[in-house]
Amino acid sequence: MPQELRYEPTIAVLLPCYNEELTVAEVVRRFRETLPLATVYVYDNNSRDLTALRARAAGAIVVREPRQGKGNVVRRMFADIDADIYLMADGDGTYAPEDAPQLINTLLTERSDMVVGTRRGVTNDAGRTGHAFGNRAFNSLYKGLFGSDFTDIFSGYRVFTRRFVKSFPAVSGGFEIETEMSVHASQLKLPVSEIALDYGKRPDGSSSKLSTVRDGARILWMFAMLMKETQPLRFFGAFALVFLASSLFLMAPVLVEFAETGLVPRMPTWVLSVGLLLLSMLAGVTGVILDSVSRGRAEQKRIFYLSMPSGSVERRERASEPTAAKAGPGKTPRAA
Repeated sequence: MPQELRYEPTIAVLLPCYNEELTVAEVVRRFRETLPLATVYVYDNNSRDLTALRARAAGAIVVREPRQGKGNVVRRMFADIDADIYLMADGDGTYAPEDAPQLINTLLTERSDMVVGTRRGVTNDAGRTGHAFGNRAFNSLYKGLFGSDFTDIFSGYRVFTRRFVKSFPAVSGGFEIETEMSVHASQLKLPVSEIALDYGKRPDGSSSKLSTVRDGARILWMFAMLMKETQPLRFFGAFALVFLASSLFLMAPVLVEFAETGLVPRMPTWVLSVGLLLLSMLAGVTGVILDSVSRGRAEQKRIFYLSMPSGSVERRERASEPTAAKAGPGKTPRAA
């Protein structure tokens, strides 16, 4: 009987935490029970409580990240840790660790580069009324700007392949990091999947670190910046149309009056309309030029993504092939 080699992908559980001493130990314990072969990492983002101590006592590897903000933590995690599969969650207990095998199984069976656990009960908590409204508004805006690949761009429960993690640029500093991940996947047309999962409530005494107004403004700004970087023709084209419409609105009565009398009595209006017309032309040309630059950058990112190892799925399949088939005709297979 030919022997078979089994390949077990390495799994890293990533938990960015800030002042989560009430919940982090339980979250770590449940992830270690659910994924006994995984390594749990807790990145402490300048917590002022016992988050790091309790996470370490629960069996996690704890690393401190001094730059404040979830985006800074995620960038550090992705740079530091090497694994086949990365599972990212929060340390506040709102995501059930028991759902992790389902996410990982979907990643492997669907051959996706990212699987997002969409939050089924996120709008049911009365304490998150502002957050729920923002979720609906920003998800609708995302669909209009970047496509319909995702229905919950703010979910922090995600699973990635190594190929995605090591090719993701990660420039965000705060809670807008999930938006950047989604845009990166949409721009490169990466295979992604979604699974609807229950979203829990924080325990008494634990509060959300998300500010509806401040972080909402930062996310809206990130939307604009990502659109400028990935769709410059559309971004600057919108400004060109606004300037053009304003110019024509101001220019039309002046031209009518000039046609009737041969005079231009409203010279300031004429100068302003011509200036707006020039701005419209400048914005349009800028959009065309930067669109070519953006396409070139997208091609480079795609090539770099393809240069990465394709992940644990192919390695697992190759390892499970009978060694006799690998040895080829006339060769003696080597035992594992």
